[in-house]
Amino acid sequence: MMVHDLYILMITAGVVSLLFKLMKQPVVLGYIVAGVIVGPYLFGKSFVNPENVEAWGNIGVLFVLFCIGLEFRIKNLLASGKVAAIGALTIIGGMMLLGYGVGKWAGMDMMNALFLAGMLCMSSTTIVMKAIDEAGLGKERFVKGATSILIIEDVVAVVLMVLLSSIAIKHQFEGVELLKKVGVLAATLVVWFVFGILIIPTLLRKVKKYLNDETLIILALGLCLGMVLTAEEAGFSSALGAFVMGTILAETTESHRIEQLMTPLKNVFAAIFFVSVGMMINPANLVEHWSSILITCVVIIVGMITFGTLGCWWGGQTMRDSMLTSFSFVQIGEFSFIIAALGTNLGVMNPVLYPIIVASSVVTTFLTPYIMKASVPCYTFLYNHAPARLRARIDKREEQVTQAEQQKQQSDNKPSMADKARHAVRYTVITKRLVDLFIKNMSEKD
Repeated sequence: MMVHDLYILMITAGVVSLLFKLMKQPVVLGYIVAGVIVGPYLFGKSFVNPENVEAWGNIGVLFVLFCIGLEFRIKNLLASGKVAAIGALTIIGGMMLLGYGVGKWAGMDMMNALFLAGMLCMSSTTIVMKAIDEAGLGKERFVKGATSILIIEDVVAVVLMVLLSSIAIKHQFEGVELLKKVGVLAATLVVWFVFGILIIPTLLRKVKKYLNDETLIILALGLCLGMVLTAEEAGFSSALGAFVMGTILAETTESHRIEQLMTPLKNVFAAIFFVSVGMMINPANLVEHWSSILITCVVIIVGMITFGTLGCWWGGQTMRDSMLTSFSFVQIGEFSFIIAALGTNLGVMNPVLYPIIVASSVVTTFLTPYIMKASVPCYTFLYNHAPARLRARIDKREEQVTQAEQQKQQSDNKPSMADKARHAVRYTVITKRLVDLFIKNMSEKD
């Protein structure tokens, strides 16, 4: 039975995603449509066992978060610093307030409004990076800041899932209890990272010569699942454990190798996860709630562009880079699905909200490449029609960023203090050896 289900899933997802690829659309949309096809609503019956698909989808979530953790580099995040922090916090804070306000305006209770806010505040790392790559913008200056913002959003999303779970279980918002939960979470993460970074890199170095690809992937998955169980025992979500182990392994010398080995496995189970998302969509509900879907899409697009542009500008980017970044963030994706599934499983979220969020994600993902193409014309229009004072500020910021980049390139070309120290030591050693050799030769002549 499980082999039959897996066959139906794989062949349907493969064919539909291939069609979407031919239409130059994200394959994620193909997976979701495949889920609608094999699900129970379109043809009146399900072609697969939903329980099996859900179990595989949950594994897919763990692998996706584990791989996101593997891509998390603290040094890369620190390099973007101000832009990443201010940009991410502005987007997350602004979109959560906007989402919560829209939820209350629509008559939702506090719990549903909170989950709506959480689902609307995260852009899709996968879709954004793929859209940037397909648009040929991979070498643009804004990409580094955009990537750092997405990393912070991923981290905040994992923490947000833990906090929403805590609030959902208690069915009330308690400020003191929430602060206590955040404190316990922070302390737990510190302990995990300290012990993990002290022990695991050392362990991998000791056994490196025995680690072929097969052994390494098995060991990495074992560590991942071990941290998942540890997180569950500590009262946190399994997703947090997978993400934490990914970030710990990201600091090892084998991180890129593990990431390469994990990619095929992640892709397979992530595809199953998106298929499971599609299986929960009832097309009749989409027709019935088309107005809610339209409003949600408008909120996502307008909100992301507004808060993304402001956050990046306040963080020190140029206006052009700020708008390029914000126009690429105009969708919600994998974390929105995960948070929606969390609310559904906990029984605190209105079931109607799930297909609305998924449909909004599908629409905004479809529109992302076209909205990105409009970013430069919109910037040109803004610059040409801006008041003289604002235009002067835009020009000044462009000069500041350009000068900062030139100074950074010059400093990168100069030898660091560590390089100078190594050179001095090396020069001293060479000089000493030459002197010793000269003295030895003179002694032999005597």
